[in-house]
Amino acid sequence: MKIAYQGVAGSYSESCAKEKYSGCETIPCKTFDECFELANNDSTVKAIIPESNKTTGNIGVEYLIFKYRLNIFAEHFYSIKHNLLGLPGTKKKDIKNIYSHAQALSQSSDFIKKNKLIENVRADTAGSAKYISELGDNSKGAIASKLSAEIYNLDILESNIQDDLDNVTRFLVMQKEISQPEFKNEKYITSLLFKLKDKPASLYQALGGLAINGCNLSKLQSFPEKNSFSSYFFLCDVDGHIEDDKVKNSLEELGLHTQDLKILGVYKSDIFRYK
Repeated sequence: MKIAYQGVAGSYSESCAKEKYSGCETIPCKTFDECFELANNDSTVKAIIPESNKTTGNIGVEYLIFKYRLNIFAEHFYSIKHNLLGLPGTKKKDIKNIYSHAQALSQSSDFIKKNKLIENVRADTAGSAKYISELGDNSKGAIASKLSAEIYNLDILESNIQDDLDNVTRFLVMQKEISQPEFKNEKYITSLLFKLKDKPASLYQALGGLAINGCNLSKLQSFPEKNSFSSYFFLCDVDGHIEDDKVKNSLEELGLHTQDLKILGVYKSDIFRYK
C-alpha cells in the first residue's frame, strides 16, 4: 500500500500510517494539496490527512475535501505525543528558541511558557526537527515526534510536553476509488458533503429527517463556497452505514433540501470513539 502524507520523514501523519498499515510505502508531500492531488491522479495511492485534534480543533483541510471529493477509506484516532528535541549533548536549559508547526506549539503552550521559550512557527513538526539538526545551534530546539528524533539524530530532552496528556488527532485515509465495507453488525460512519437550496429554514428542514429517523449526527461543519459569504457547504458525519434503513431514509429526506449532495465515504468507526 502507498500512502501520501504532508511533511517530511518523521511526521505524525507518517507515524500514524506506519502504525496502522504495517509495511506500507509512505510518500512525503510538501503540502496537503499535493497529497490530495497525488491520490486523485493515482488510484494506487491513498492520502492520510489530519482532520481534527482533540485540543485545538479542526486542522483546516475542509476546502481540499470539498475540492477533490475523494472517497474516505478509513478514520484513525492517533495519540500525539510531543517531545522537546535538541542536538546531541544539549541540555534543556540550553534551549532558547523552539520551532514547530503552529498546532504543536499551541498544544504545548504550558510547557513553552513555563520554560520561557521563544516560539517559531514552521510548516511542520518533522521539518522543524530536520531544520535544527542541520542548523547545528544548541540554543534551538524542536517540538516533534519520537520518530523525528531517530531520523534526524536528535536527543529527546523531555517527553510528553503537550498540555493534554491524552492528545489525539483524527486522521482520514482517502483515495480516488469508491469503496465501502459490507454492512454487518458493526459501527460505521457515513460522511457526506452538501449544499442547501436557497430557501428559509433550509438547514432545519434538511436535518429534520435525521431526527425523525433516529440518526445521530456526530459532525456538522459549515464553510463558505469559494468567493461567497452567502452560500455555504456542510461537511457531515452520520453514525451508521448507508445501507441501514434509518440512514438511507435520512439521506433521501436530506436530498429534497439540497442542490448538491455527495457521499464522501462509508467506513468503520474507530474503536477510540467508544473508549
